[in-house]
Amino acid sequence: MRKLPPLTAIRAFEAAARNENFTAAAAELGMTQAAVSYQIKALEERLGAQLFIRERGRVRLTPLGARLMPPLSQAFDAIEAAFAAHRADDEALLTVTTTYTFANTWLAWCLGSFQMKHTDTAVRMLTGNEVVDLRSGDADVAIRAGTGDWEGLEKHLLVQSDFTPMASRNCIAQAEGELGRKLEPKDLLDLNLISPEDEWWVQWFGDAGVELDKTRKRRGVRLDNQANEGHAAMASQGFALLTPFFWKGDIGDGRLVMPFPELISNRGWAYWLVYPPERRVVPKIKRFREWLIAEIPESARVSQARRPAGMAA
Repeated sequence: MRKLPPLTAIRAFEAAARNENFTAAAAELGMTQAAVSYQIKALEERLGAQLFIRERGRVRLTPLGARLMPPLSQAFDAIEAAFAAHRADDEALLTVTTTYTFANTWLAWCLGSFQMKHTDTAVRMLTGNEVVDLRSGDADVAIRAGTGDWEGLEKHLLVQSDFTPMASRNCIAQAEGELGRKLEPKDLLDLNLISPEDEWWVQWFGDAGVELDKTRKRRGVRLDNQANEGHAAMASQGFALLTPFFWKGDIGDGRLVMPFPELISNRGWAYWLVYPPERRVVPKIKRFREWLIAEIPESARVSQARRPAGMAA
């Protein structure tokens, strides 16, 4: 066990010795002059000897004070250097953890613009759907999907998780050719659905006014994230429930089609940027937060969930 005097007293002595003035030391340390005097007096009482000779307007070190000053000053220099090295290393790398969907449908496509703006900060992106402890040091920030009820984290809404069925143009054309008419929501019960066991399908059919037979097994491939589901839909493997924001480019280029654009559901989920509140002023986190919020249009933070006119809520 170290038998050290209180660190506050040592800091007050070192600052006063450097400045040869208690008032200047107080200003440097953010203390009052009286507090500095008190700390030094307490240290002198502990040592049983004076450290300063008090004179009008200044102080001089006693022989004991002069002997203690160099090693203590060097020790503070070493501590300062250690923390400076940590800050430099910390600022050099930003680690972002996010879901497979957000990473593969949006962030990986846009992250280069952040890197170009901040060339002195490398970015590492970790993907996975498990929750990461942001205080453990494994990641600086997270982009999570959920309702936003994470205690002890500062959060910023990024994208509302609206969803609606999408499929390839060929898939829809084939289905309508067999039916001889335009698709209706109830028709999807007899078509291939991607991840048909997903509970979001239950909500979407309910919003569409389609009664489900819970004993009936819906057919289709089962995938583990929306990024894979969207690509399966583009490959004409069936209808996937997708968030329009993530697939704007594919919708615009005709690779994905929304057969029911007037019917989009939401169950209160969204994507959020989160981090511990004590880290909010860390420069790299502040820069990433500002860039991310500026990159995502305000419209994405407003749910587009809606029902056709006349449909009961």
